[in-house]
Amino acid sequence: MRNLHILPLALLVALAGCGEREANNSQQAGVASDAPAALVSPDPVALAAAAPDSFTLVFVTSKGDVELRVRREWSPLGVDRLHYLANNGFFDGARFFRVVPGFVVQFGLSGRPDVDAAFKRLMIADDSVRVSNRRGTLVFATSGPNSRTTQLFINLADNAMLDEQGFSPMGEVVAGMDVVDQINSEYGEQSNIQGRIEREGNDFFRERFPALDSIVTVRITP
Repeated sequence: MRNLHILPLALLVALAGCGEREANNSQQAGVASDAPAALVSPDPVALAAAAPDSFTLVFVTSKGDVELRVRREWSPLGVDRLHYLANNGFFDGARFFRVVPGFVVQFGLSGRPDVDAAFKRLMIADDSVRVSNRRGTLVFATSGPNSRTTQLFINLADNAMLDEQGFSPMGEVVAGMDVVDQINSEYGEQSNIQGRIEREGNDFFRERFPALDSIVTVRITP
């Protein structure tokens, strides 16, 4: 059994995936999407390119728009990866699959199995923590040291205890925090689903968690 701890806090149930035990449950495993080449076979040079010093991300969601200001000086490697993902449409159609009131809203699995498989091993090194995990900050989730890939969370509260665990904020919500607060949390914590999300993508969400809120698209502005 393989366990992937997205946010390794003892007081919370972590998302997890079970390998072979779930294999027969999915008829969608390995189904390719129509994702662009930049997402299914990322070019290493483009992937490593430096992002602008600062930029704005507008997340158009099923609940409304959320505007975040991102600053490269806060978390350079993280911001470079975030800019690449947003610029290539990685988050379009992705679900907010983990919502813990008073803690975090988590997202960053694309909903397309071939895309998530491509990025699963493209980990980036940790950045130092230069800004505290205060309410509204945007941060990469991890499975341990130097393991950031695509999963992100927005802090719903001042979570300073995450600073000591190495979670490095990259930016913060500057408009639409009321929208973030309204993202559907009815499903709570779910365990043993990480593998199925990766293999079945949005088909799994539509079947098991149809009321999850989602990201329609993300716009980048200077």
